[in-house]
Amino acid sequence: MAEALPDIPLPSTIRSRYVDGINGLTIHVLEAGFETTGRPCLLLLHGFPELAYSWRKVMPALAEAGYHVIAPDQRGYGRTAGWDGRYDGDLNSFRLLNLVRDALGLVSAFGYRRVDAVIGHDFGSPVAAWCALVRPDVFRAVAMMSAPFGGPTSLPFDTADKPAKPRGMDPVHRQLAALPRPRKHYQWYYSEPHADNDMHHAPQGVHDFLRAYYHHKSADWKDNKPYPLKAWSAEELAKLPTYYVMDLAKTMPETVAAEMPSREQIAANTWLPDRELAYYAGEYQRTGFQGGLQWYRCGTTGAFNAELQTWSGRTIDVPSCFISGKQDWGTHQRAGAFEAMQNSACSNMIGCHLVDGAGHWVQQEQPAEVARLLLQFLRNAAKAAAR
Repeated sequence: MAEALPDIPLPSTIRSRYVDGINGLTIHVLEAGFETTGRPCLLLLHGFPELAYSWRKVMPALAEAGYHVIAPDQRGYGRTAGWDGRYDGDLNSFRLLNLVRDALGLVSAFGYRRVDAVIGHDFGSPVAAWCALVRPDVFRAVAMMSAPFGGPTSLPFDTADKPAKPRGMDPVHRQLAALPRPRKHYQWYYSEPHADNDMHHAPQGVHDFLRAYYHHKSADWKDNKPYPLKAWSAEELAKLPTYYVMDLAKTMPETVAAEMPSREQIAANTWLPDRELAYYAGEYQRTGFQGGLQWYRCGTTGAFNAELQTWSGRTIDVPSCFISGKQDWGTHQRAGAFEAMQNSACSNMIGCHLVDGAGHWVQQEQPAEVARLLLQFLRNAAKAAAR
């Protein structure tokens, strides 16, 4: 008998349900605007360490504007089932193009041949970007949040008469470790076999680990004052906060514990009160973190870059926009990506917004402004499509 899961603390206009048979998964979905049929569809894709629940504050406004809003727990997360949670499990199933296949299968199951917009936050942002790049006939607009899309992986160019370059480890990791204050990049830490255990069995417990992690990356942490980095180099990366470029010997729970908010700060937090954080903590206590960490491993191993090079030089041509917190380092964590997104990766970008008073969790920290910007984007995208 399946375990009984606790109720989700949701607004009354959002329901929780399951959809079977989606690319090997039973997908848990939060849904708003389901009361009437024939509505245009929006697909909302969360990041790490989050869930479909991360969209709870913007979904009602989008539904009220006339949309059927669908937000899944993505592969590897929450109440979605059918994925392999072992470190040595099927990494192939977590690659970007299979995540696009998950999204495509889900909207198809709901009876949609087209989606007015796919909206992705954090690691959901590259999934949304690839949805729009690979299937622009289905995903008719894309909103990327907190993680800019710098374009598909490039093919080596004009190399026929030059010696082949051996493929090796990025020297930046060795250089980070050799700094006077030795460091490591969080994505490569997340790719290590012990990262899940470090977080799943954090000394402070999952709830307090997540509290410190969300606080550290939010506008509530007053030292989040991002600016563009000059290069992908150890010296420049070392300027990032420790949740991105960690001290070499520390785990992520140890890293964020140093920035744990006070009891008074927690009590004053209106964007993520403890009863809502408790839902995240309960889900991650149950599932662990490895499902989400597999996404990072697909990138850091480089194992799937070759298939992504199939789209080398292609641009996102459907209407696109970018929304991030003004206090979010995610906008600038990879030097040049924010600029490349606007200048070359997206040919039809009709909005780029940095929301003051928000760090990395922009749709939770400033939901009213995010909903306003998304609805403005959807109106402008519709006008652009009509021309």
